[in-house]
Amino acid sequence: MLKDDWFTVRKIDKNTYAISELGHWEKVHSFLLLGETKAALIDTGLGIDCMKRITDQLTALPIDVITTHVHSDHIGSHGEYTRIFVHKDEESWLVNGIVGLSLEQIRANTARDITIPIPKTFNPDTYKPYTGKPTGLLKDGDVVDLGNRKLIIYHTPGHSPGHICIYDELKSYLFTGDLLYDETPIYAFYPTTNPVDLVNSLETITTIPNVNMIYGSHNTLGIKPDILEDVKNAVIYLRENDLVKFGTGIHTFKGFSVQF
Repeated sequence: MLKDDWFTVRKIDKNTYAISELGHWEKVHSFLLLGETKAALIDTGLGIDCMKRITDQLTALPIDVITTHVHSDHIGSHGEYTRIFVHKDEESWLVNGIVGLSLEQIRANTARDITIPIPKTFNPDTYKPYTGKPTGLLKDGDVVDLGNRKLIIYHTPGHSPGHICIYDELKSYLFTGDLLYDETPIYAFYPTTNPVDLVNSLETITTIPNVNMIYGSHNTLGIKPDILEDVKNAVIYLRENDLVKFGTGIHTFKGFSVQF
């Protein structure tokens, strides 16, 4: 497998790759999905190093960047690509800047707790999240056709207003962005988050049929779909105990936790 000083590239199957930044505290994953006519790149990481250097080695297909949501650890290398797609509710975030987080906070989050040498090209003092006009806007139910491989878009707000999950019909993979991952809490405590929407979105993904594997954007690469039963139970528990609101803290369940 491809070796790189910053990115860890892992082959999920012959047409699917995880491109991870494991030397950073957020342990961010981006995903490259190859079809017959084009490829999809789900998110572009932190922007500490150049992701196009990696994707150029993995495919010669044209690439559509599909943005799970407009936070700095998911749009870092967007500027290296020409075709960028985002949910309509976060178009303005991509064009005008991320709402609710100062540049100082973003720089601090990006530069802290790095355990491997950083590229010489990265300067945390001048780092700025990508801004730009997207090629196109996504909405719930949209289908992105890569040629023999269709990706279904689910609008799953809560962590952010325009957050999406992507279901790969061909492989039965569900890419959950920051809606569902393990090890560290799923965040819904910022002013720009919405606990009620997040819980509704968690419920939504439990209704998607035929999920073989879940790929969140942080921590463990690949979670077995059994977790969706635990998510379903957690949704009931949170609602019944009136916990779905800001300030109720961290709620820990089997395999995942949420913070309101």
